[in-house]
Amino acid sequence: MQVDLNLLTVLDALLEEGSVMGAADRLHLSSPAVSRTLGRLRAVTGDDILVRTGHSMTPTPYALAVREDVHRLVRQAHEVLSPTHELNLAELNRAFTIQCHDALATALGPVLVGRIQEQAPGVQLRVLAEHSADTDDLRQGRVDLELGGDRPGLPEFRSETLGHDPLVVAMRPTHPCADGLDLHSYAAQPHVLVSRRGRLTAPIDDVLAAEGLRRRVVAAVATLAMALQLAGRSDVLVTSTEILSRPLIEAFGLITRPLPVESPPAVINCNWHQRYDSDPAHAWLRDQVRASLSEIVAD
Repeated sequence: MQVDLNLLTVLDALLEEGSVMGAADRLHLSSPAVSRTLGRLRAVTGDDILVRTGHSMTPTPYALAVREDVHRLVRQAHEVLSPTHELNLAELNRAFTIQCHDALATALGPVLVGRIQEQAPGVQLRVLAEHSADTDDLRQGRVDLELGGDRPGLPEFRSETLGHDPLVVAMRPTHPCADGLDLHSYAAQPHVLVSRRGRLTAPIDDVLAAEGLRRRVVAAVATLAMALQLAGRSDVLVTSTEILSRPLIEAFGLITRPLPVESPPAVINCNWHQRYDSDPAHAWLRDQVRASLSEIVAD
């Protein structure tokens, strides 16, 4: 049997007001309309609901028994259909998952975790490494935010560019090119690429090819930390971002020199699924990521 849930709203008003006219005023309906609905309620429940006693109406024992339940159901339905957008950070208890490459995680992590713990101590943060292949983790809700250079192409995803990071060349302090690089010396040195997919070429190779040059790539590794470790033990060069890679570059005791060619900076995008557009907690998380990156770039 299909039940018209609108009957609950009228029943709640009838039981609260104790009359057809009072319920009609409360619901901004006409008395005949409420009377017709009372008739439907009587047919559905098999009970009179309200009976006349003199000049007033009295609820039946059934009506008295269900009055609190009806009022609670109507209130809960109203809450479901009128969600609050206020966020109580002190009581927020939620785990968020962010996926990004290791340089971004190393630079962002301390600032972001500090901001979150200060504002919402009940929030936990998972920071996961990038996969070597595309996944549906963002679509399935296993990841709340993806941070990096990619932008999803499907309309169900949202993307915001949070910043740009210039490219530099990292090397050990005793490298033969420590005093400076030009395009020819850059091409002549061995290189290690950072690629989660294991690619052995990058956009800068097109620039070199246009100048009739070709560099020697000796390895492609999944993380910047691994690439910088190789640079610290040999004369390989690692082309990386300047700002986000700085903590790892300094940790490995390396130096950087300007990239000897005009190249667009790396883009930092924040991607999420549209299901979280109106989620106050998720919007707050995006604000914290945005503010943390601004703080890092400003240092």
